[in-house]
Amino acid sequence: MNKQQQNTQHMKPRLAENEKDSPIIVGLDIGTTKICVTVGRRSGASKIELLGVGKAESSGVNRGVVANIQRTVSSIRDAVSIAESQSNVDIKVVNVGIAGQHIKSIQHRGILTKRDYDEVTRVDVEQLISDMYKLVLPPGEEIIHVLPQEFTIDNEPGIKEPIGMAGRRVEANFHIISGRVTDINNIKRCVDNSDLEISSLVLEPLASSEAVLDDEEKTAGVVLVDVGGGTTDVAIFHEGIIRHTAVIPLGGNIVTEDIKQGCSVLRNQAEQLKVRYGSALADENKDNEVICVPGIRGREAKEISVKNLAYIIQARMEEIIEHVYYEIKSSGYEDKLIAGIVITGGGAQLKHLVQLVEYITGIDCRIGYPNEYLAKTEMLNKQALEELKSPMYATSIGLLIKGVQAVEDAEATEHEEEAFKKSGRVKDIAEEKNKKESWFSKLLSDFIKDDTGIDDDTFIGRK
Repeated sequence: MNKQQQNTQHMKPRLAENEKDSPIIVGLDIGTTKICVTVGRRSGASKIELLGVGKAESSGVNRGVVANIQRTVSSIRDAVSIAESQSNVDIKVVNVGIAGQHIKSIQHRGILTKRDYDEVTRVDVEQLISDMYKLVLPPGEEIIHVLPQEFTIDNEPGIKEPIGMAGRRVEANFHIISGRVTDINNIKRCVDNSDLEISSLVLEPLASSEAVLDDEEKTAGVVLVDVGGGTTDVAIFHEGIIRHTAVIPLGGNIVTEDIKQGCSVLRNQAEQLKVRYGSALADENKDNEVICVPGIRGREAKEISVKNLAYIIQARMEEIIEHVYYEIKSSGYEDKLIAGIVITGGGAQLKHLVQLVEYITGIDCRIGYPNEYLAKTEMLNKQALEELKSPMYATSIGLLIKGVQAVEDAEATEHEEEAFKKSGRVKDIAEEKNKKESWFSKLLSDFIKDDTGIDDDTFIGRK
């Protein structure tokens, strides 16, 4: 039994009798500014029914990486407690988002040769993916995702859906995402110390893409830019396939720090200035607009020009967008992005950001809202639902969608394995592997005997 099937079993005891066909999924977004827990389940063909949401301030995470385990655990427990009280669900298994500057991606190719000219099954695709996890990476790195791209079956390239097609030699291109073992283990330790179990680790831009992009955009070519508190995540899709991922170690928090330094105010005042009056384009603000900031401990209030505030914000946002544009150009898909750029995350709420992105990149841009996949629910009030439509919840809702997909894929694979075993068309993987190794050993033995005139045992000095 694989890990996802085990996780499915963990979830089933917590379901009511009428919900067995719709398992409850929990997403845990460990962000730099907030930790968010979302509880939901599939509602209809393409909707997610939210049952509860818990949010707590994140004080132990820096630029997407856990910097203080105790503080992070405390925040996770607070968010879980709120989500449990809202949803009446005992949360034990979670799908966790991961980000940070340590995230890397590579391209690799895998090959599977079948014994017969049989149809390609889901089991074959899972075997190809499993083989990719055996790649040797630099010390201290671990594979997080293996994402299939195009398949080639018997030298026929460009196949996106290989399952059901006949062939013997199956090849596939993979986009492999890895991360630093230390940072991954710190996240796992935080979850374990919170008395939770990890169902899966999901790269945050992949989760966000599920919440704010549709299949048409992914096919046309689109760039997802998730502007978070500590990092800005980039994911590029074309022809429905992920082509490029990157994590930029700059986000909304560094903008807040710039305001704090540039305007000589406290950090919480800088954050309020950014959220209430911030703009990514200074020229869109009037020269005579002034904000009055209270002084510290009875000192005189400070006046700050809205236009000067916007200049500070624009300078940093231009730097972040330039980094994003560099990733777009280095991916080779700059001229293939018909659907343009979609910005999401908390930083996407900054006024005039769309105009600045279009000005710097020359590519169409829009804000990505995660409300498209949310079903109406009686358990959350109207105010809570309106808040969840904010781009800052894109990752949290995307983790729910990815969790639902993972459970459905695991069940489909399990059903397919059972069906093929009953029909006698699929044998035990270990037995197949032993046969291949035996066949290779015999081939090597025959080659050595033919080439040297002696058998392989004598050749290697055995008697």
